[in-house]
Formats: sequence, structure tokens, C-alpha cells
Amino acid sequence: MAIGEYKGDLRTEAKHLRSGQAIITDAPVDNMGKGEAFSPTDLVCAALSSCMMTIMGQVADREGIDLRGLRTEIVKVMASNPRKIAEIGITFSHTNLVATDVQKQKLMNAARTCPVALSLGGDLKQTVTFNF
Repeated sequence: MAIGEYKGDLRTEAKHLRSGQAIITDAPVDNMGKGEAFSPTDLVCAALSSCMMTIMGQVADREGIDLRGLRTEIVKVMASNPRKIAEIGITFSHTNLVATDVQKQKLMNAARTCPVALSLGGDLKQTVTFNF
């Protein structure tokens, strides 16, 4: 799937073997890093958002809904002792979504049951808001 390498100065690189795409991470400034790239905990939050949208996209395709233009705002709340992600807030917005109430409910259910959401620990609060 991927290979990872520590680059020094609290920077890592993960390379996707099939595509060759790479992701760089830096420790955040508040944790001795440069903050020049996503931190590993930022990637967890971004992965949750991306997974939710992907599964919603599958439902949208099945239902004949055009989901293009769906956006998320992602907020990460860190706990200090121990240092970990305490909460991930994701707000979905789509100003021109054409879908019935039943279809919207299917999209919301898909988001909340994506593989990443189900894989995160039960003590990590997931606050998800839908504006459509």
C-alpha cells in the first residue's frame, strides 16, 4: 500500500506505491515542529472528511444526485494529557444540493458510518453538521 520514511526535523514522508503520490507531514509548531505541512493528527481529521465524502459520493451516484461542490470545514480539538485528538468537527456544506429529504438522510447516514468513522476510538468525539 505505502512506504514511510523519517526525513529528520520531525518530518515524515509516506509514498503510495501504486500511484507514486507522496504525503509529507510535519509536527505542529505547538509540538516542537515547523508546521509547514499537515501534522499526522491533521491527516486523521482530513481522512475522516475524505472518507465521509467518498461514501456519500457512492450513495449519491446510486441515487442520481450530483454531489459536486460538497465542501467540508474540519476542526480538530486536541487534548493535552495525554496528547491526542479529543474531537473532530466536520461541517458539510452544499448550497445547491438537489435531493429529497430521504436522499439527504441516506447521505448523512453514509457519512456517519464510513470506514474511518467506524475505525476511530469511541472516546474520540465526532461532531458532524450538515448544511444542505
